[in-house]
Amino acid sequence: MKILCAWCCREGRPAYLGEREPLDNSEPTHGVCADHKAQLLESLPSRSFPDTQVLIVVHRSNMALYERLKLSLAAMSHVKVIVDRRISEERRHVRTRRIREGTLSPLGDFTIVRFTPKAPLSAAPLELEQRTASLTPPGSG
Repeated sequence: MKILCAWCCREGRPAYLGEREPLDNSEPTHGVCADHKAQLLESLPSRSFPDTQVLIVVHRSNMALYERLKLSLAAMSHVKVIVDRRISEERRHVRTRRIREGTLSPLGDFTIVRFTPKAPLSAAPLELEQRTASLTPPGSG
């Protein structure tokens, strides 16, 4: 089976990602390329920081920078500054809970992770349309 990025197909871009078993089956199956995966993950709200749009993770060896950033960004409610609590570099390669790849600062002393906060719950447009239609008397529309 040929694996195609569903999002690239929708956008009309080259979508081939590779092949998987059964190799004798020529039907396509769909996946998500690395670029669209990153886009998708960035668009998801954080479960740990639901109201945060920008998370700054400061390396644990630079507590002075952590304090300076935390103090200077305190007024920005959608920015959160934390210290990286992970113990060793080896642990990052084995398994990490962080699913988003952040942007490392030029000096390597902090990482910026962006995500979309949870939107307030509201009625879906179709649901709202259906409820409105049910309120309209028959024969009046």
